[in-house]
Amino acid sequence: MQQIMKAATTVSRAILATMFLVGAISAAHAQQANSQYSMQEIVDAGHGFFGETSGGLAKVVERAFERYGLPNGYILGQEGSGAFIAGLTYGEGELNTKNAGQHNVFWQGPSLGIDWGGQGSRTMMLVYNLPSVPSLYKRFGGVSGSAYVVAGVGMTVLTDEHIVVVPIRTGIGARLGVNVGYLKMTQNPTWNPF
Repeated sequence: MQQIMKAATTVSRAILATMFLVGAISAAHAQQANSQYSMQEIVDAGHGFFGETSGGLAKVVERAFERYGLPNGYILGQEGSGAFIAGLTYGEGELNTKNAGQHNVFWQGPSLGIDWGGQGSRTMMLVYNLPSVPSLYKRFGGVSGSAYVVAGVGMTVLTDEHIVVVPIRTGIGARLGVNVGYLKMTQNPTWNPF
């Protein structure tokens, strides 16, 4: 009888441990889903931010979602850039996350390439795989000029080892060419692009 009770206790513990594990996995999936933005949430935020110039926004966002999935953050801001072979970009905005709130973010960076002109842009940056807000404050490299463009809304991709940032821009100015560079994200504004 004692062996039966011991076996029943062991089976009960195993069942409880399995139920706990399944519950924890379900909670982790729910938390991850709650920390990510749907395509409709991003399109709505973009339409509110870009206004009337956002005709191609839904198509560009759809392209980003097809390639990278659901972002867990986005930045709304503005930037200015100019180049004559070597270029500079400066911008500022606000990072929005579901689980860590809103945070100011600034970006600046150099570029080099067959590139000339200047532009002022409203920018939405989709942020993928962001583990925490401080991990955003670093350099993200990429190639500009090979952007996906629909109705005046353009998309490029910047990355480090794990985090992917997809800037979506629309604005005024004239800039033509291809360049290689990076954007350095910071908590505070700085004139130093390096």
